[in-house]
Amino acid sequence: MGTYNQTWVSEFVLLGLSSDWDTQVSLFVLFLVMYLVTVLGNILIVLLIRLDGRLHTPMYFFLTNLSIVDVSYATSIVPQLLVHFLSEHKAIPYLSCAAQLFFSLGLGGIEFVLLAAMAYDRYVAVCDPLRYSAIMHGGLCTGLAVSCWISGSINSMLQTAITFQLPMCTNQLIDHISCELLAVVRLACVDTSSNEVAIMVSSIVLLMTPFLLVLLSYVRIISTILKIQSTEGRKKAFHTCASHLTVVVLCYGMAIFTYIRPHSSPNTLQEKLISLFYAVLTPMLNPMIYSLRNKEVKGAWQKLSGQFSGLRSKLAT
Repeated sequence: MGTYNQTWVSEFVLLGLSSDWDTQVSLFVLFLVMYLVTVLGNILIVLLIRLDGRLHTPMYFFLTNLSIVDVSYATSIVPQLLVHFLSEHKAIPYLSCAAQLFFSLGLGGIEFVLLAAMAYDRYVAVCDPLRYSAIMHGGLCTGLAVSCWISGSINSMLQTAITFQLPMCTNQLIDHISCELLAVVRLACVDTSSNEVAIMVSSIVLLMTPFLLVLLSYVRIISTILKIQSTEGRKKAFHTCASHLTVVVLCYGMAIFTYIRPHSSPNTLQEKLISLFYAVLTPMLNPMIYSLRNKEVKGAWQKLSGQFSGLRSKLAT
C-alpha cells in the first residue's frame, strides 16, 4: 500500500452558496423565514393530531413521524447554514461535521422508509377497507415506525464511520452548504471506490427498495380505484392518497437522481440546490400539502380555531 502525507484536520470550511455579502444577507433572511415556517408548520401538525381524537388513526400516526423527521432534518442543516451566511470564516469542527452527516443522512433514510410504510397504509385503506382497522393495528404501526427509525440510523452510522475513516490529508474545503456525504468523500486523498460501492448499496436498500414498494402499492391502488364504478367513489379513493403521492414525488425524485449513481452525480451547484430542496423546501411544503389537500386536517384546524375563539370570547367577558 502507498503512503500518504496524512494530516488529520480539526475543522472543515464550507464554501456555501455565495461569497457576496449582500447576497448572503438576503439568503439569510429568506432561509430564516422558511425555517421558521417549517418548524411552526410541522409542530402545529403534530399538536393538531395529538389534540384531535378524530386524527388518532394510522395515517396520522405516520404523518406525526414524518413531521418530526422533517423538522429534525431541517434543524440538522439550516441553523448552521444561517450562522455561516453572517460569518466571515465558515468553518465547522471535525466532530460537528461528522454529527451533521450522521443526523442528516439518518433522517433522510428514515423518511424514505417511512414513506413506504405510509404507502402500505394507503394500500390497505383503498384495497382492503373492511379489514383496515384489523390489519393496521397499533402494534403493526409502531413496529413499522420503529423499523424506519432503526434502519435509517444504522445505515447512517455505517456510512458516517466509513466516510470519516478516510484520510483527508490537508483538504479542508467542502464545496457544499453542509457536510453532505458525497462532498465529504471527495475530500479523501485515497481511492474511494469502496465508499462509492457502499453508497450504491445503501441507496438500493434505503432508497430504491422503499421506492419500488411505494410503486407496487400505487399500482395496486390505481388498479383498485379504476374498478370502482361510481365517479364519486373513485374521487374519494384517490383523494385519500393524493397528499401522500405528492410528497412521494417530491422526496424520491431528486434523491434517486443524486445517490443511485454517485460517480455520475450532478455538478456542485446542482448538489447544493438539491440539498436546499430537502433541507428547506420539502419540510416546509409537507405540512401545507397535508393541510390544504386534506379535509380531515382542515376540519380539525377549523374545530381548534373555533375552540380558541370561544375561549377568547369567554376570557374577554
